[in-house]
Amino acid sequence: MSDTVKKKTNKSVGKNIRTLRHQHGWSQEDVANRLGISIPAFSKIETGVTDINLSRLEQIANIFDINVVNILALDTEEVDMRPSSLSVAQKKLIDRESEIANLQRKVILLYEELRNKASVAM
Repeated sequence: MSDTVKKKTNKSVGKNIRTLRHQHGWSQEDVANRLGISIPAFSKIETGVTDINLSRLEQIANIFDINVVNILALDTEEVDMRPSSLSVAQKKLIDRESEIANLQRKVILLYEELRNKASVAM
């Protein structure tokens, strides 16, 4: 494979991966963490700077719950670059659940503090 074809392929695959990431509403950090690599390393994959091997491509496909062929064949022109409303709603829900858990911890701590003060006062 010539260098020119290899560069074009890397850029195309990188664009497709970026499109999938946007569809899921994920940041580069989210995907890099799921892959167990650094953000700059993932950025190089998305920009086509790094040659991507088959095992890494399979890893990425698994994260997005698609097969490798879909990553290679995805037509970025036809795909909406905005995150789907479902993925945005899921992210908001996860954020709210985290906030609720933090508030529950605070209530428990305050309750215990109040109970300790009440027992000392008696």
